[in-house]
This record gives sequence, C-alpha cells and structure tokens, in this order.
Amino acid sequence: MIDLVRLILGRRGYTVLGANGGREGLDLVRKELPDLVLLDLMMPDMDGWDVYHQIKSEPLTRDIPVIVITAKAQDIDKILGLRIAKVEDYISKPFSPQELIDRIEQVLSGRQNFVSEEN
Repeated sequence: MIDLVRLILGRRGYTVLGANGGREGLDLVRKELPDLVLLDLMMPDMDGWDVYHQIKSEPLTRDIPVIVITAKAQDIDKILGLRIAKVEDYISKPFSPQELIDRIEQVLSGRQNFVSEEN
C-alpha cells in the first residue's frame, strides 16, 4: 500500500515517507514530525491504535493530524475511530486515488485554518 500511496500523492507534489510496521512508523513520526500521518490499523509488530495513542500522547507529535486507512469498514469501527479516538478522518479500503487526495487536502486545509487562527 505504501507504494500506491506514494505514487498517488507524489503526483500531487507531496513527499511521502513510508514505514513497514508500527514501531518503524512511530520512530519516523518522532524523527520527521510530518504534516500528516496516514495510519493503517493492521500492521506487523504493533497495532495501529497503539501507534495512534503513542503519537497523541507525546508533546512533539500530539498535534499531527492522523487519517486512519483500514480494511475495517463497519460502522462501529468508524464510530470508534472518529468519535472515540478522535482521528481526523477514517478511510476504508479499497479507496480511489481521488478520495485519498480529497480527504488529505480537507484535513490539511483544516489544519492550516487552525494554525492561522492561533497566530
């Protein structure tokens, strides 16, 4: 999935960094402090929700928006993600390239508005 996301977003001018597991991803987030995290819930070595909670519990990373991408498409999973965990968005697999771009741009534009309102 990383290669597909890299291809889709690279064509739009985004820089995409990828990780092959939860621990590697968490280390990358801590090191790079990205503008946005796309997080798959089903990863080797560390559950996606554990990664999410680690990101949101650390002062340097807690304000980074997270979009969950997952094969778990049931309503209860979306409710847990959006309402309880408070992820910025929840995308179910399979998704179209345009859906991914639209969701990312929506989250990033909301973040820019939030930052400019603070200043």
